[in-house]
Amino acid sequence: MDKVKHIALLTSGGDAPGMNAAVRAVVRRALYEGLEVSGVYHGFRGLIEGSFQKMELHSVADIVHRGGTVLRTARSEEFKTEEGQNMALENLKKANIDALVVIGGDGSFNGAKALTDKGFPTIGIPATIDNDIAGTDVTLGFDTAVNTVVEAVDKIRDTATAHERTFVVEVMGRDSGYIAMAAGVAGGAESILIPEQEVNYDDVCMRLERGYKRGKVHSIIMVAEGVASGYEVAYQIKKRTGMDTRITVLGHIQRGGTPTAKDRILGARFGAKAVDLLLQGQKGVMVGIKGDEIVTHSLSEVLSTKKDIKKELVDLANILSI
Repeated sequence: MDKVKHIALLTSGGDAPGMNAAVRAVVRRALYEGLEVSGVYHGFRGLIEGSFQKMELHSVADIVHRGGTVLRTARSEEFKTEEGQNMALENLKKANIDALVVIGGDGSFNGAKALTDKGFPTIGIPATIDNDIAGTDVTLGFDTAVNTVVEAVDKIRDTATAHERTFVVEVMGRDSGYIAMAAGVAGGAESILIPEQEVNYDDVCMRLERGYKRGKVHSIIMVAEGVASGYEVAYQIKKRTGMDTRITVLGHIQRGGTPTAKDRILGARFGAKAVDLLLQGQKGVMVGIKGDEIVTHSLSEVLSTKKDIKKELVDLANILSI
């Protein structure tokens, strides 16, 4: 590959806390290396529309603490087509852009891989609160989302205790139960329902009744949206036990808010590494973290591998909720 002189970056898919920290790191690392940098607004749609903006040091000032993404994000069905991808490549060529950093989840990486397959260098940064991307222990935004849920559960538990009720808390996770599992363990949930496991309402109710028999005055049931709605779970509990049950659906509150220090540092490390990889001539890879070491995997490998929840965490959740 010819020497990279001008890179672009975009954020795509669902926003995740820490995206701005990654944007800041990409821009400043690239400028430090003497590269020209352009931000692409509104994700892959921006590539098709040519929504490019030159990025300078001041472009990323005072954003490291902000949730969301200053580059905005959008879905693009058009980019999934051959015509849309060719339009994007033509716009990148016209802007004299040599390489692209894509910050997002698996849908975003499919787009990045499509460009790489057509010969355009891309690097992926995993950013999704669901933590469902293979090749990395954690994704950008996951830590903040879990902390948001735990903070909410702590407050819900106060009122659950005051009224001696069972509360069902529905969290995000259409195909992945990582948020529910992590927040459930951290928040002391009595049962954690995730898409990776079939729901056993008899077991949920048995745990509730066993707790109340020994004097427990409240319970928290954590539910990932992909396995069942909070309302369905509450209905099943009420039908089987008659217990007074309330529902809280946290929704998009989990996506927003100030990123944790962990996500800010992770965004900084991911962003800087992405630039380094492009300067080394690499393409079609994703940066990740294993333990405390930054690692890389091909986008093809990442997209073809399913990330499962560790069995030891599932077992621990069951043990601690006796």
